[in-house]
Amino acid sequence: MTPEEQQSRDLFDSLAPGERVEVVHGVTVGSSARWTTTTVGRVLRRERRRHGLHFRRNPDDKVYSDVLILARDSGELTTVTIDEFTRLKRV
Repeated sequence: MTPEEQQSRDLFDSLAPGERVEVVHGVTVGSSARWTTTTVGRVLRRERRRHGLHFRRNPDDKVYSDVLILARDSGELTTVTIDEFTRLKRV
């Protein structure tokens, strides 16, 4: 785990409702293209959600993702999945 990834993980674990954060997502597209997008908002809650995104897994396998539910300044609600390409920062 890189120091940036550990810092984001530690921040995720310490976030409380009402805090403002900036989330920078890195998305790999194809074999070499990389897109970056930024989301800023107020934390409503953080969760660990179970999902079934994997094809042909054993039904007993449990797969989880950490997510943030944010309220943007416009009032829009958004859910952000945290992974190794996500960077968090308090604002």
